[in-house]
Amino acid sequence: MTFTLFPIRLLIAAFMMLLAWPFAFLASEWRSEATVEPQCLWRRLVDIILKIIMRVMWFAGGFHWMTVKGQRALPREAPILTLAPHSSYFDAIPVTMTMSSIVMKSESKDIPLWGTLIKYIRPVFVSRSDQDSRKKTVEEIKRRAHSGGEWPQIMIFPEGTCTNRSCLITFKPGAFIPAVPVQPVVIRYPNKLVGLFEILWLTLCQLHNEFVIEFLPIYTPSEEEKKNPTLFAINVRRVMAEALGVPITDYSFEDCQLAMAEGQLRLPVDTCLLEFAKLVRGLGLKLQNSEKTLQDYGNRVRKLEKKKLGFDDFAHFLDVPASDMLRDMFDLFDEHEDNSMDIREFVIALSVVCRPAKTLGTMKLAFRMFETVEDGAITERELAVILKTALGVTHLSVSSLFAAIDAENTGKMTFGKKFSVALDFLPIMIAHLVFNPPPHYSWA
Repeated sequence: MTFTLFPIRLLIAAFMMLLAWPFAFLASEWRSEATVEPQCLWRRLVDIILKIIMRVMWFAGGFHWMTVKGQRALPREAPILTLAPHSSYFDAIPVTMTMSSIVMKSESKDIPLWGTLIKYIRPVFVSRSDQDSRKKTVEEIKRRAHSGGEWPQIMIFPEGTCTNRSCLITFKPGAFIPAVPVQPVVIRYPNKLVGLFEILWLTLCQLHNEFVIEFLPIYTPSEEEKKNPTLFAINVRRVMAEALGVPITDYSFEDCQLAMAEGQLRLPVDTCLLEFAKLVRGLGLKLQNSEKTLQDYGNRVRKLEKKKLGFDDFAHFLDVPASDMLRDMFDLFDEHEDNSMDIREFVIALSVVCRPAKTLGTMKLAFRMFETVEDGAITERELAVILKTALGVTHLSVSSLFAAIDAENTGKMTFGKKFSVALDFLPIMIAHLVFNPPPHYSWA
C-alpha cells in the first residue's frame, strides 16, 4: 500500500486542490476583509462546488462515508464551534464540510495554492511578528461572534495542540471570551495511531477509514460563565469529555509543548516537571526575559554557597507572598521533608520549563551553580542531581555517563567538549530509566 495506494491518493489530493484553486480565487478576490457581503447566487454556487471537490478528495483518501450525528447550529444560534479532540491532519474534514472560518497563522495566506484556499473561508489570522496579535485575534473573534450571524461560524480547537485522544487537556479561553453560545463538536476515529506523520501515512494506506462527527446541543453560558471564560471553558470541556467517554486532565497546551520540545532532554512520560510547570504558571513565575532572569538567579544562587533554604527564604528569594501553591512547589524540592530545599534544583527546573529546547543552556547554568570555584568541576552525585532535576525523575544512575567522561578517574568532571558530546546520548539513557515516583512528586 505504501508504494501503490499512498502515492495515488496523494496525487489525487493534489489534483483536487488544484481544481479547487480557481474557484476559491474568484470567490475571495476583490472581497472585503472587514465586512461580509450578501451571499449572492454565484458565490453560493462556488461554495457548493468547493464542498463537492473537498468531499471527493476525502473520498479518494479512504473516507468513503462519514457519520454525522446531531445537527449543526446556525451561525446566529452559535457563532462558535468548539471541536475536540485535535489529533491529526484529518481534523480539517469538518472545516471543509462546513466551510467555517478558523484561526490560523498569518503566514499561511502566503503559501502558494494553499493560501488561496485558506483565504476563501475568511480565517482569523494570527501574526507572530505582532506583539499585540493575541489581543487583536480575541477582539476579531468577539467582533464576528457578536455580528448576529452575518459572519461564518468560527471553528476552534480549544485544546490548542494535537493530543492522542485519550483525554481532553485544558481548553484555552479564546473561544469562550466572547461570552456567546457555542456548539461543542466531538470527532472520533477508530484507529489508535499516534504521531502526526504516522497517522497521515498509515491512514492513506488503508482501503477505508471511518470518521464520526457529532454536533452536541448548543451550550449557552450562564451569567457567571460570561464573566469567567475559564469556567465557561471548563464546563464545555466536561460536556465534551462525557460525550466522548474520556477523562479530562489539567495539563495544557504549554505542558504539551514542554513534553514534546526538541532537544537532548526529551522528558520521560512520568516526569514531575509537568506538575512543576503548572505551579509556575499558577504563581505567575513564567519568565518574560528568561535568559537574563535565569542568569541573575544563577548568580544569586552562587552567592548562597550551597546553603539550603526554608519555605520563608524560598518565598523571599522569588519575591512572592507565601501561599498554598508556593508551598506545593516548595514540597517538590523538599527532599528529606525537613522544610529545606536546594534552590539550585528549582533554578534548573525553571530553566527547563522556560526554555525546554535549550538543553545546553540549562546544563551550563546548572554546572555554574554546582561547580567548585577552584577547578570548576562537579562530582558524580552532583551530576545525578542536575540530570534528575532537569528530567523531573526520582531515580537516575549516571555512573556509566560519568565514567565515560571522567576517563582519568579523578572523581570529578567539568563542563567541556566531552560532556557536550555525551548530551547527545541522553535520550538513549533516558529510555532505560527506572522510575520510583513517590506520592508527593518529590525529586528525592
